[in-house]
Amino acid sequence: MIRVLQCVNDMHRAGLETMLMNYYRNIDRTKIQFDFLTHRPYKSDYDDEILSLGGKVYYAPRLYPQNYSAYFKWMANFFNEHPEYKIIHSHIDSMSYLPLLTAKKAGIPVRIAHSHNTAIDKDFKYPLKQYFRLRINTVCNERLACGQKAGIFLFGNKEFKVIPNAIDAEMFYFNKEIRQIKREELGLTNEFVVGHVGRISYQKNHKFLVEIFNELLKMESNSILLLVGVGEKEAEIREQIKKLGINEKVRFLGNRSDVNELYQAMDVFVMPSFFEGVPVVGVEAQFADLPCVFSDRVPREVMFNEKFEFVSLDKSAEEWAKSIIKYNIENQRGSIVGNSTSIYDIHKAHFVLEQFYETLYRTH
Repeated sequence: MIRVLQCVNDMHRAGLETMLMNYYRNIDRTKIQFDFLTHRPYKSDYDDEILSLGGKVYYAPRLYPQNYSAYFKWMANFFNEHPEYKIIHSHIDSMSYLPLLTAKKAGIPVRIAHSHNTAIDKDFKYPLKQYFRLRINTVCNERLACGQKAGIFLFGNKEFKVIPNAIDAEMFYFNKEIRQIKREELGLTNEFVVGHVGRISYQKNHKFLVEIFNELLKMESNSILLLVGVGEKEAEIREQIKKLGINEKVRFLGNRSDVNELYQAMDVFVMPSFFEGVPVVGVEAQFADLPCVFSDRVPREVMFNEKFEFVSLDKSAEEWAKSIIKYNIENQRGSIVGNSTSIYDIHKAHFVLEQFYETLYRTH
């Protein structure tokens, strides 16, 4: 059996992590098994499911600069104690440089860097991340990306392979009965529901999303904003909403295991991100046949449904609201059902990744 070490920050419910679980649930686990190396000292949402599927979860030290010496020592010991890993597949963008560097020193034959974004968060590690991005090609010998722009961003002119952020499409197909049940659960009747799913972070641009929604309320007072996710900016966004006096119009739903059903309750999906790779939530929303209004910073390769609009972040919140209000109509949803030709359907996509791993294992 081929055991692949998937290197991540953690395995909470988020886009990258959910994509990995979609592949993990559908691969032939009699041939290929995923194990997970995380960089958080705690249990994550998907850990129990990983164990139930035959995988293992390891907890490495956090990737703080002051921890690097201890991290390199921990990783050297890890690879010495686990000679079964011939393939390490790292998903932490430019920070993949660190685990892949240790894997290279340990003689791991297959070192995969996987790009999931088109920019870098401007946090305290930003200068280091930029340096690691420039060095990533010196430590990996295989390159994957969720899309063309993401691959070019991390790897420059080096060749890479695109692995789509595939999902279990059938879970998201529009269902009128589920829509009614979910709206009742949320206390919704005839409100116009704007939805967003994503970490409450700088990247997702929630501050502007709230400004847009505030303008939308001036056009349609019977509107509700559903925010699914948690993150470091949540307190700041809650304060912004309080100052605008729209607390009763915004619902913070936290991390949810029923996101596929929450899409059914929405009327439009809005994503004004500063940057994205190919967002999993964008794929999910389209399979739910949900109209999407995304920023022009999101790669266009995510779009496969005609109910999709890209709006420039240079446009005002009012102009964004005008694009959104167009979907405040009784529209017919469900036309995407049966679109099994999509590259984002996991029932087809998982074969591509399986063959990729098998080829690498044979040739290294």
